[in-house]
Amino acid sequence: MIKQNKRAPSALAGAALLGLMLVVSAPPAEAGAREQAKRMYDRIAGVPPTEAELSTMLSVMDVNNDGITDSEAAAQAAAQLALDSQGFYNVTLKNMATPWTNEEQTMFADLNDFTATVIGVVRDGLDFRQVLYGDLLYVGTNGSLPAYSNSDNDHYVALEASGANLGDPGVLERRTQSGVTGLASSATAGVMTTRAAAKAFFVAGTNRAMFRFTMLNFLCRDLEQVKDTSRAPDRIRQDVSRSPGGDSRIFLNRCVGCHAGMDPLAQAYAYYEWSGEEGTDEGQLIYTPNQVQAKYHINADNFRYGYATPDDSWENYWRAGPNSALGWNSNPYTGDAGMGSGAKSMGAELAHTDAFAQCQVKKVFQTVCLHPPTTSADHAQVSSMVTNFEASNYNLQTAFTDAAVYCRGD
Repeated sequence: MIKQNKRAPSALAGAALLGLMLVVSAPPAEAGAREQAKRMYDRIAGVPPTEAELSTMLSVMDVNNDGITDSEAAAQAAAQLALDSQGFYNVTLKNMATPWTNEEQTMFADLNDFTATVIGVVRDGLDFRQVLYGDLLYVGTNGSLPAYSNSDNDHYVALEASGANLGDPGVLERRTQSGVTGLASSATAGVMTTRAAAKAFFVAGTNRAMFRFTMLNFLCRDLEQVKDTSRAPDRIRQDVSRSPGGDSRIFLNRCVGCHAGMDPLAQAYAYYEWSGEEGTDEGQLIYTPNQVQAKYHINADNFRYGYATPDDSWENYWRAGPNSALGWNSNPYTGDAGMGSGAKSMGAELAHTDAFAQCQVKKVFQTVCLHPPTTSADHAQVSSMVTNFEASNYNLQTAFTDAAVYCRGD
């Protein structure tokens, strides 16, 4: 019997090893213009392009048909063509924005007035900052749809079921929120005062949920990330115990970190309420000008010497201290005062921050590139995208095309 040398690979194993070495050592294949165009379309639209759509993109980015993208500008122009696809609006944008409309942060929810308004603002190339303070609302134009209602979401459920292209101006129309809902124009605050947002974040509770999820969705910061125990606690409401569990150190070292900054800002929502029960679809937004909702005075005996909310005036204590790093800029309603009244001006305070612009760009980057920015090149790209986003008057389309070009492949 011939004894096999276990130290030496068999002929078959040797061949396999040699093949593996060849695969590893071979240089990566470069993606040509066609592959790059297809990837850009896939990432933007969420579905593969048709042959006709792909040919149209190639006619822009590979004019001489040599299989090589002519320039970055040509790739940018081709990516812009993909923004006209139905998939971009009905799939990519809807899936990106829908988690912002519910506490569960799930994309598996019906189209609603919040999501439709985000889609419309992007489609029309509007200043995206208006989503937090504009008097605007997007509704379907098809006369066979149920009319928009303050009490149900039937209009948008039917619009989505119709399969209509939400990117078509003849399908989704911009209207004033005040004109559609009857809410006073001064009380509108973009998506924060849509029915969907009110149902999710004004229901029950203390209206702090609306502030928390607005920060999370539009500044990419949860409350734990903006804790600052150095701010004055004079505007913290009465429902917050100053000695939870009998230990005042918990309040001083933990609770005050969020509440000292959040409570004076969330006071902007003092006149808003949701009429329905939590966990149900019934109800509508309620706005009572000059009348503070009862929820702002619940559990007053927790600390009766705390702040008793008198109106909807707000103040931004975070313009100073560690959270000045959020990049607070001039507010179109209040300038640099850092204080005002109502949700509209407070929404503008949040929207006109550096953090707002950075947050939108990072969300788009992850949506298109399918991963968060991690490498130094990724972070440099995000910085460039923020600059372009701001230079375009906050047109979010620029972020989508910039991300698609960057992640199109080499």
